[in-house]
Amino acid sequence: MTGSVRPPEGTPPTLDYFVEGMDCPTCVRKIEGALERLPGAQNARTNLTTQTLTLTLDEATTPREVLEKNLRALGHEPQLLNGTTDAKATQPKPWYRTRQGQLVVTSGALLVLAYVFGLLEPRLAFWGYLAATLLGTWPLARKAYAAGRAGDPFSINTLVTLAAIGALLIGQAAEAAVVVFFFAVGELLEGVAVGRARSGIKALSALTPRTAKVLKKGKVFELPVESLKVGTLIQVQPGDRIPADGVITEGRAGVDDSPVTGESMPLNKGTGDAVYAGSISTDGVLTIRVEKEARDNTIAQMIHLVEQAEASKAPTARFIDRFSRVYTPFVVLVAALTAVLPPLLFGGDWAAWFYKGIALLLIGCPCALVLSVPAAITSGLSAGARRGLLIKGGAALEAMGGVKTVAFDKTGTLTAGHPQVTNLVPFGIGTAELLRLAAAVEQGSGHPLARAIVDHAKAEGAVDLPTVTDGAALPGQGVHAVVEGQTVLIGSPRYAQEQGALQDEAAQRAALLEEQGNTVVVLMRAGQTLGLIALRDEPRADARQGIMDLKALGVTPVMLTGDNARTGTAIAADLGLDVRAELLPADKLRLIGDLKAAGTVAMIGDGINDAPALAAADVGVAMGGATDVALETASAALLRAEVRGVAELVELSRATMNNIRMNVAFAIGLKLIFLVTTLLGITGLWPAILSDTGATALVTANALRLLSWQARTHKAQRRPTGTSVPQTA
Repeated sequence: MTGSVRPPEGTPPTLDYFVEGMDCPTCVRKIEGALERLPGAQNARTNLTTQTLTLTLDEATTPREVLEKNLRALGHEPQLLNGTTDAKATQPKPWYRTRQGQLVVTSGALLVLAYVFGLLEPRLAFWGYLAATLLGTWPLARKAYAAGRAGDPFSINTLVTLAAIGALLIGQAAEAAVVVFFFAVGELLEGVAVGRARSGIKALSALTPRTAKVLKKGKVFELPVESLKVGTLIQVQPGDRIPADGVITEGRAGVDDSPVTGESMPLNKGTGDAVYAGSISTDGVLTIRVEKEARDNTIAQMIHLVEQAEASKAPTARFIDRFSRVYTPFVVLVAALTAVLPPLLFGGDWAAWFYKGIALLLIGCPCALVLSVPAAITSGLSAGARRGLLIKGGAALEAMGGVKTVAFDKTGTLTAGHPQVTNLVPFGIGTAELLRLAAAVEQGSGHPLARAIVDHAKAEGAVDLPTVTDGAALPGQGVHAVVEGQTVLIGSPRYAQEQGALQDEAAQRAALLEEQGNTVVVLMRAGQTLGLIALRDEPRADARQGIMDLKALGVTPVMLTGDNARTGTAIAADLGLDVRAELLPADKLRLIGDLKAAGTVAMIGDGINDAPALAAADVGVAMGGATDVALETASAALLRAEVRGVAELVELSRATMNNIRMNVAFAIGLKLIFLVTTLLGITGLWPAILSDTGATALVTANALRLLSWQARTHKAQRRPTGTSVPQTA
């Protein structure tokens, strides 16, 4: 993030600010409203999690100093960021050093002094309470005025300011001072609570060490992590944190991924295995080739995803935002009618009813209600990220809890994604030639089946593969390329049959291999089958338990696969779920639409072919080492490549929504209680503001409980996956 990005000539610069005190949705709405009416300010984006504001500003129309003055008038000190995020600027201050904290301490001290003066000389007490009221009300009045100019005349600051002034007018200086003090405490609590939820995400950045041991010409140099480039070799000692995402090139060790993925047990990793920045090598020395620079590593992506999630509000949050815009003016109207109508129409006491009207203004403060949803959503997103469950926004988090059906892709999702060649069946050519041609066509593909064929060819000695041209994928069907002057195709038996290339003998042999749980691909040239290649991909160790967990939550799992019906049925029967097989990407898309007619649908996948279905589902979830396309399209991602993570997502969503319902009940319930007691004359001004401050404290404390959330689903014991010995026929 840069403080001022130099744009093309004539384009307004982009500015990034850290905005002190932007701790609640009301603050965000107030700032966004002010910027909408500021000439020259465009593309304003606020982020509650990072307390940042990004916008483009035409300084010929509105100088930067005017923008910053307007932000200060709203009660927020802006600090322009430079380079990457300025750590000193964004470092949270202790509560007692913030503006709000100093206001609470000062007004509280004046309250105590006023009380002491009242014991010594009652006439002095009034002036002490008056001073405390004016001190606390002045910043509120400034904010209310600035918000009014920005188009929000009925802000929370307006309500409290009117109540405090009204209390002074009827001689209730002590209660006015207590009201302002409690409101200041409530705002301070909001800031502390949001800071706690925010720290759960910011703590992720501390997982990556600041330096790395770089290997150069047999020597080890300690360099900053930011200097690491793709391809750099680094060394990690036992007990050290891994400084970058990469692949192990030498060594074997237990790797504790729990800081990144939430995986509870260290995994034994060796040459060729991927590792994450922030993980810990528990008992061995590793040499690692860096695969991603610091700004692109897994932790950086996690932080970015959760920060960007603020832009995607949950439907409940959007509803409460809209409700509060109507609710606050309504409260002002009701308070005014309460103060005026009874004395006018029924001869009531003006002072008594005016007092009740002021109390209603305070009861109507929507702080707790407005905070109830985003506080829970932020805590839920933080809790998920710390356990390897990445969710891109409140909308996805809310939707996940209501899913009726979860649709799984097979390869790389329900299965481990590491198929092995089990059989080679040539027709008219040798086994070596079959493998050589197939590997040549597949060598540019990232599909798991393609990688398995290429790896098997290299293991069998086919190192120098022929050069191919005009290679292209046929989504859901196969791939073709020109090899040594002739077009060679690899596709499913179904595709080969459609091309008229599958002879009876080959078709029978393919069917037999499929009944044994293999995936079969056909090598074709000039309309003739040259051979069959059978591959098998075992289910993930936790797949069966993950499916059982979903069923226990009342969710129906189904497998959507482009593989043949025999293989799909065999795997689905073993795991205990329904299957739809031999699907093209368009078929998956159609089936997702059909399933959505019966309720909310989540799609779980990892490949390019899954991207359309991930986008079409109510919630798309990318599994583990998913392709960049799948990760970009999905609404959520599982860093742990485990099926049980889907059930954990459902549980987290339901826990968050239950938390939100409790928060709304706290916020509204306390207000209703004090509304009744105020109208009956039982409670007055300071209990009225305490109802809002108390509700805010309850809401924030309840939301923070989510930070310690743990899934209740059974943690499956790992078992080694089966392996198969390649055979030739």
